[in-house]
Amino acid sequence: MGLVALGLVGCLAVSGCAGGEEPSILGKATLVAGVRPDLPGIGFKLADGRFEGLDVDVSRYLAARMGKKVRFAPALAADRERLLRDGKVDMVLTFWLEPEWKQRLAFAGPYLLSYQDILVRDDERGVRGVRDLKGRRICAVTGSGAAEAVTRERQVAALPVAARSYNECLTMLGDGRIDAITTNDTILAGLKTRRGDSFRLLNARFGERRTGIAIRQGDADGCEALNKAITQMYQDGTMATLMTKWFGTSGLDLSDVEVPQFEGCL
Repeated sequence: MGLVALGLVGCLAVSGCAGGEEPSILGKATLVAGVRPDLPGIGFKLADGRFEGLDVDVSRYLAARMGKKVRFAPALAADRERLLRDGKVDMVLTFWLEPEWKQRLAFAGPYLLSYQDILVRDDERGVRGVRDLKGRRICAVTGSGAAEAVTRERQVAALPVAARSYNECLTMLGDGRIDAITTNDTILAGLKTRRGDSFRLLNARFGERRTGIAIRQGDADGCEALNKAITQMYQDGTMATLMTKWFGTSGLDLSDVEVPQFEGCL
């Protein structure tokens, strides 16, 4: 075997060759999962520093299926892409599969299909669907894209009000600074469950949202391994159990929890 061929074999055997791709998540014993710290039922950081929610349980399941341990790091919507690019986390959950983000990141999944919905105060009767948000103040969490899905995709002239987190959105909705929160129905179901009867989920369901797991580009093997584990999670009934665990009392329709169609790993 020639020297060039030997060099190529060496570069395939290790991850540190100059100009090579980032190391695969398959080469790590412990995966760092970036989860939202501000979404009850999805990803929430408790006072003692522990994380809980659907994304936490999903991460534990997927890591175990891949023979790995997992630890968690907070990943707000505004910070998650930077954390991934800087290597602070290995994967980020609750990431919409949108063309803009797919130009910069790779995605496994989707691991969850949901719809965009609307959360209002319980005494609000003037908002029944997305068109009723015209002229209304809606929460716009930095980096989430949910408010833009109303104003740009649906061409509804709502009035976005900036926020860093959905906890901030809830506070603003409660004290009247905004009129509605709109994002994934699962996110809204978790918010409603945490705050009880103060708010109402409209079940307006518009715009299917395919939620994936973001990883760094160039890791096709890691992406395929995650997709295999996601399939197993649905086939053995774990995902249906987790959806009931976190959203069973929210009024969210959980009658059809089936494995999503994957978009493929590049």
